[in-house]
Amino acid sequence: MQQVQWWQNAVIYQLNPWSFLDTDGDGAGDLNGITAKLDYIAALGVDMIWLCPIFESAMDDLGYDITDMRAIDPMFGRMEDFEQLLALAHARGLKVMIDQVWNHTSDQHPWFKESRSSRDNAKADWYVWADSKEDGSPPNNWLSAFMGESAWQWDGQRQQFYFYNFLNSQPDLNWHHPDVVSAILERAKFWLDLGIDGLRIDAPNFFLHDPQLRDNPPRPDDASLPDGIAADNPMVKQLFKYNFCRPEILEAIKPIRQLVDQYPGVVTLGEVTLCEDSIALSAEYVATSERFHMAYNSALLVNKPFSAKLMQETLGRVKAHFPEGGNCWMVGNHDYGRLRSRWTGKDVNGNPYPDEFYRVAVALLVSLPGALCLYQGDELGLTEAAIPEDIPAEQIKDPFGKALYPDVPGRDGSRTPMPWKSDVPNAGFTAADEPWLPIPKKHYSQAIDIQSWNADSLLNKWRRMLHWRKQQPALLCGGCDILETQEPIFGFIRQTEQQRLICLFNLSDTPAHYDLSSHGKCDLVPGSGFCCDRQENQLKIPPYSAFFGNLDVAIAQ
Repeated sequence: MQQVQWWQNAVIYQLNPWSFLDTDGDGAGDLNGITAKLDYIAALGVDMIWLCPIFESAMDDLGYDITDMRAIDPMFGRMEDFEQLLALAHARGLKVMIDQVWNHTSDQHPWFKESRSSRDNAKADWYVWADSKEDGSPPNNWLSAFMGESAWQWDGQRQQFYFYNFLNSQPDLNWHHPDVVSAILERAKFWLDLGIDGLRIDAPNFFLHDPQLRDNPPRPDDASLPDGIAADNPMVKQLFKYNFCRPEILEAIKPIRQLVDQYPGVVTLGEVTLCEDSIALSAEYVATSERFHMAYNSALLVNKPFSAKLMQETLGRVKAHFPEGGNCWMVGNHDYGRLRSRWTGKDVNGNPYPDEFYRVAVALLVSLPGALCLYQGDELGLTEAAIPEDIPAEQIKDPFGKALYPDVPGRDGSRTPMPWKSDVPNAGFTAADEPWLPIPKKHYSQAIDIQSWNADSLLNKWRRMLHWRKQQPALLCGGCDILETQEPIFGFIRQTEQQRLICLFNLSDTPAHYDLSSHGKCDLVPGSGFCCDRQENQLKIPPYSAFFGNLDVAIAQ
């Protein structure tokens, strides 16, 4: 049997603690809310949960601006609450991954307060400081990834500029300094010793900058746009060359893996999205056993019509760049929107994709080789909240959304609270008068209580497919061969020594035909919930449907 680690084809459920369930009545979610719903999560059939930041924070950026990496923020609860969550998740067979934000801290972090106090203190070089140009302007032309303006903030106390890639309240740590790396590893060890199962590494491709502070070159007019970044984002004016995505980072992350390898079974997942070619670059972050175990990228953050050809090209590139595995698929999350709002399109009649499209999308996603991140609420088919229709402009919480409204919608649309019940205030998320973000009215009809009692709901499709997946050895540890299919069918074969599974998907609103004769004997795999018409080797796949069949394992592909 092939030796494949559990994490290579794991399904990871991403939790935004702010928006999962509020148990203390303050309008925002908490750790006890997650613990209370562990049975719901376990029933989905996922392997691991990933918690967005739960650490002490100034809360300028949903907790990604940390003031103490080893403390639970009081809004989420206590350390004892986290330890109980961890123990009860493990009791249900769920692994737990936590976010680790090591590129920057809050400007309220004690490290930064000391660093800005003078140019010769013990932490003076723990952040990236530079003098202004002779005319008083910033040291170079680098742009913030969030704000679209200079990535340098003047500090009157120290009389220098400090560098930030995201918000000006999130100064970048200086990964060129060995003491910074040592301090970060100490904090990682704290959580590893508590028994967590994984570290999701936030923005590792931002860890190092060019020490010479050279200007980024402008992006040529005929140059392609970076993966997953909209053309109206100001950061695309430049090529990503000197302020992040530095090649030296691949050497800098080795101590992280060396530490984690001391804890058997613990995995690392790197976020590698804001870059010129996220598939190619994310593959470099997992290319050897000295780097991360997994990385997710922008491969499925498509801004073009969805098609079989697009999936063939995308899967082909991923297979070529990840020959030993390590890819993690991601369609949406707290930064990049929701699956249902990102995978959008129209049928031949000009109508938006129907519910059936998203059911076949479930089958496709759980069948792809590699791990998968499923963002909370995407199993319900939630669409993003619109601004100002669902979230009034004055209630925008996302600093990115505030700064660039109305030109850029921001990220609040995918962060609204989970709708648990359809017929109670705030959809059962909180007993407070108002939740921290409004819950769109349209989400009430997609609430969990309604979908749980509907056998054909999208929630139950996810449940069915995730549990069915665990019965297919080829999907848990198999290789993948892409089939040369024609539109609208996308297909591949997953195989192990135990099973050769042909997976076919009709991605259109009309029936599609496929000839199975070249594959030899093929037996329908029951239990997926999809039905097809078959006359011997001639297969007729209904609109937005799928076919799974077992092929003879003795026949070489």
